[in-house]
Amino acid sequence: MKATQNIPSKIYSLNTLLHQLRRWRLHNKQIVFTNGVFDILHRGHLASLSEAAALGDMLIIGINTDASVKRLKGEDRPVNDEQTRALMLASLLMTDAIILFDDDTPLQLIKAIMPDVLVKGGDYTIEQIVGAKEVLANGGRVERAQIVEGLSTTAIIEKMRRTGHSS
Repeated sequence: MKATQNIPSKIYSLNTLLHQLRRWRLHNKQIVFTNGVFDILHRGHLASLSEAAALGDMLIIGINTDASVKRLKGEDRPVNDEQTRALMLASLLMTDAIILFDDDTPLQLIKAIMPDVLVKGGDYTIEQIVGAKEVLANGGRVERAQIVEGLSTTAIIEKMRRTGHSS
């Protein structure tokens, strides 16, 4: 029997996540953090999340709230609401924790979590990765996940619009 009833328990508030982090660190777990909108979950996301998860013991994914996505991507985004996106990501085997953030960048969240490994897509330079300076200064690492060519949420949304499959 699958333990699907535990999926929502992977979605944390900041206070409960900080408490869980203390437990994980007591057990010397390597904490990995990545973030994004994850609006339409696709193979490229799965590849980068798998790569991120392999860099440590516990994978935390920060997800932009709906309000944050609208500010960054426009009024017709996100396609999927924040609770749907959080549940989809929490359903993945490689995911240990999900946390929503409302800021335009995850900097404050990264400072609070202070992961051992910060991961962002390979389309970013280290200098462009929000929180990289802080994680490096704390003795952590910053890694860039490989990009799966030809896959992006923007391209998928454009294809849906062209073929009449938009939401």
